[in-house]
Amino acid sequence: MTKFLLAVHVLAAIVAIGPVTVAASMFPPAARRAIEAPDDVRAAETLQLLHRICRVYAVVGVVVPVFGFATASTMHVLGSAWLITSIALTALAALVLAALVLPRQSALVEAGAGGATRQMTARLAMFTGVFNLLWAAVTVLMIVRPGSTTGA
Repeated sequence: MTKFLLAVHVLAAIVAIGPVTVAASMFPPAARRAIEAPDDVRAAETLQLLHRICRVYAVVGVVVPVFGFATASTMHVLGSAWLITSIALTALAALVLAALVLPRQSALVEAGAGGATRQMTARLAMFTGVFNLLWAAVTVLMIVRPGSTTGA
């Protein structure tokens, strides 16, 4: 059962978190292009698509910690420091996404190219970078976890 839960956890992380990090990273440059070409309908459509990807996959991403907890429980590592740190970083990443990234994306999409500013995209890029760094840290902890039996 542990191997099944771990496989689902890893696959969910790849399928759900990957698209959010990529789409979120693509959004600020796409927003800058839309600001520079306010009459470009395709640029506005790109922003809407990237924002939709982020919103949908953020919801789908809830599966990752659910299966993570199930996996940790079967492995009897729920009290391990590396796992508690990973949980805290995951919660922080979710908070950054929900409170800082998605609302700013929404504001940029709603404002349109005419109402958006480069400062808005710069702040969004910063928060997106923080979100991505948090996920990178969680990924490293999951791979190199202290006390691992993999010998890595």
